Amino acid sequence: MDLIASAGADDVTRGVRDSAAAMLYSRDRNFSLPQPFYNDTRLFALDMQEIFQKEWLFAGMTCEIPKKGNYLTLEIGDNPVIIVRGTNGQVHAFHNVCRHRGSRLCMQERGKVAKLVCPYHQWTYELDGRLLFAGSDMGENFDLSEYGLKPVQVRTAGGYIFICLSDNPPAVDDFLETLERYLEPSGLADNAKVAVESSIVEDANWKLVIENNRECYHCSGAHPELLGSLMEFDDTEDPRATQEYKDLVARKQAEWSACDVPFEVARFGSRNRLTRTPLSGEAVSMTMDGKPGSKKLMGRMTSTDMGSLRILHLPNSWNHIMGDHAVVFRVLPLGPQKTMVTTKWLVHKDAVEGVDYDPEELRKVWDATNDQDRRLAEENQRGINSIAYQPGPYSETFEFGVIDFVNWYAERMLDNMGRSPRLQLVRGG
Repeated sequence: MDLIASAGADDVTRGVRDSAAAMLYSRDRNFSLPQPFYNDTRLFALDMQEIFQKEWLFAGMTCEIPKKGNYLTLEIGDNPVIIVRGTNGQVHAFHNVCRHRGSRLCMQERGKVAKLVCPYHQWTYELDGRLLFAGSDMGENFDLSEYGLKPVQVRTAGGYIFICLSDNPPAVDDFLETLERYLEPSGLADNAKVAVESSIVEDANWKLVIENNRECYHCSGAHPELLGSLMEFDDTEDPRATQEYKDLVARKQAEWSACDVPFEVARFGSRNRLTRTPLSGEAVSMTMDGKPGSKKLMGRMTSTDMGSLRILHLPNSWNHIMGDHAVVFRVLPLGPQKTMVTTKWLVHKDAVEGVDYDPEELRKVWDATNDQDRRLAEENQRGINSIAYQPGPYSETFEFGVIDFVNWYAERMLDNMGRSPRLQLVRGG
């Protein structure tokens, strides 16, 4: 459908918003989204404005910026951001935009600086964003204090860094407090490092990437490497959960409780979910043979058999934290049909490469899985682009996680656009 056929040039934004809201109000909550949400350029711009500029996003790990002056960068659509470790260990985030003529300050993905210096005209900023130097040519009445870097909301918990481009971000304290508690045994904040990292670009809409992650309906036919360690379900309340799985969970939870390691399912609406669940069979880690990927365990862990702490953070991250290593994922949209998925494997900061772990062995399972998921998402996108596509039904048994995500997306879109999400999704319950 043409979202702006009746809109004038000055009315495009309102027309897109009205059309998007109408489609969200009328959709069946147990069906996939109408086609424009997956491939329309204007709907993608709305996604970036109403989801990726207003929700909390997983940005990176605090261990990536361990010392004063360490920084990392990322781009949220057209918005470059820099995250830097300042004085007294404080983590700051700023728009990576010089207040002089708008040049990016830092072009590298990560690095270390004494000050933030614009490469264009050498305007110099303190690590807390204050402008320190703008040259003598700005005139004697130039007020440095009025031209500090524009800040970005930033919060940290358990070694994770979250940012929000909105000045009025959603409430997140309860989730961060729980995340801190669940991650404390793994020592990701102070005792971890990134052992290896990869980024792949998928020719698919970001929502298809997330939808694919939120179900394992496809796993048996697509992920032989992953199913060597991953169970298709992670909750005893899952309708597919067997009694054998429930008994295994009870035994493992008794062991984890004795180690003072949190494991209960914790939910924060549909946006965030944490749970520790056993791995499959004899596997204790997400490696090809199921054996530990690192000899040196994470944090204060004393056993390799800690299952996987699964963490979901919508709209852009899922995670697996095990006894020997952690795998974290970050999703960033690049275009209506293009998405970057970054995967980072973390080990104890004192683990020695080639002695305690082999990076190539550590990454094999998820390298294979990421590539398989890329191909699935891309084929999904190609089919959705067809004139034959129409929203199809999700399985409430196997795809309830997808239903939760799509409904979360619809509700946040409506709410962030100032429309009442309570009026939507009448059909299908």
